[in-house]
Amino acid sequence: MADNSNAPVIIKRKKVVGGDGHHGGAWKIAYADFVTAMMAFFLLMWLINATTEQQRLGIAEFFNPSVPLNKISGGGSAMFGGDNVLEERILAYSGTGGLPTSLKGQPEAVEFQQPGSGQEDGLKEVQDLLIGGGGESLLSDNMLKHVVTRVTDEGLVIEIFDADNARLFVQGTSEPMPLLLDIAEVLSEVSGLVSNNVAVEGHVRSELITVRETQAWPLSSNRANAMRELLTIFGLEENRIARVTGHADREMVSNIPRDLRNNRIEIILLRSDQ
Repeated sequence: MADNSNAPVIIKRKKVVGGDGHHGGAWKIAYADFVTAMMAFFLLMWLINATTEQQRLGIAEFFNPSVPLNKISGGGSAMFGGDNVLEERILAYSGTGGLPTSLKGQPEAVEFQQPGSGQEDGLKEVQDLLIGGGGESLLSDNMLKHVVTRVTDEGLVIEIFDADNARLFVQGTSEPMPLLLDIAEVLSEVSGLVSNNVAVEGHVRSELITVRETQAWPLSSNRANAMRELLTIFGLEENRIARVTGHADREMVSNIPRDLRNNRIEIILLRSDQ
């Protein structure tokens, strides 16, 4: 029998690599990224379907703000320099008039510089008759919910605006509602107490982003002109109308572009130097 003790020893090393099935594990990462992207896509579709237009505009405004926040802190604990964002609505419903949120292009309220002058007294008298500063207002409680006044460098600004439960015009048109007819009659009456010239300005809220051609400019101009016609019908002299202007949605008083509060008409009793 042969002696095999001197035979060479052969060692076979087998390298085992895990996960080599299906071309390795890189596909799992790619698949996970794909599933994440699809989940985000369907979540976006659900949000678009589940939210209102106003909520979507608010989300868009958050990521791309068009109205900068006030960088100067106010004395109050609230944002925007200490003012409450709903302040213009609260003051309007109280019947004492209100000062809307100041944006670029809006005149700021000032105090009467010469309380004893005839012009200032006349403007203050008109303001008191409208908002009841001296007692009883010429406007009914329902009308007062749509009217605020303020005195600016330009004159006495009488602002009439839409509310959720009552509109000034038929939606999307310049056809006045009965409410506006009643307000216009009172405004024409109190404007006869002074001889100041009158400016009429129209403003509307922003339209839906899906609208192809905006009607904001012609609509605001037509509404301002309709208000001018109402004032003259109820007795205001035509030669006192200094200008009729439409501002579209360029001067909003609410930080929410689609807020009905932005639908408004401003009648300004101009100072003699304007």
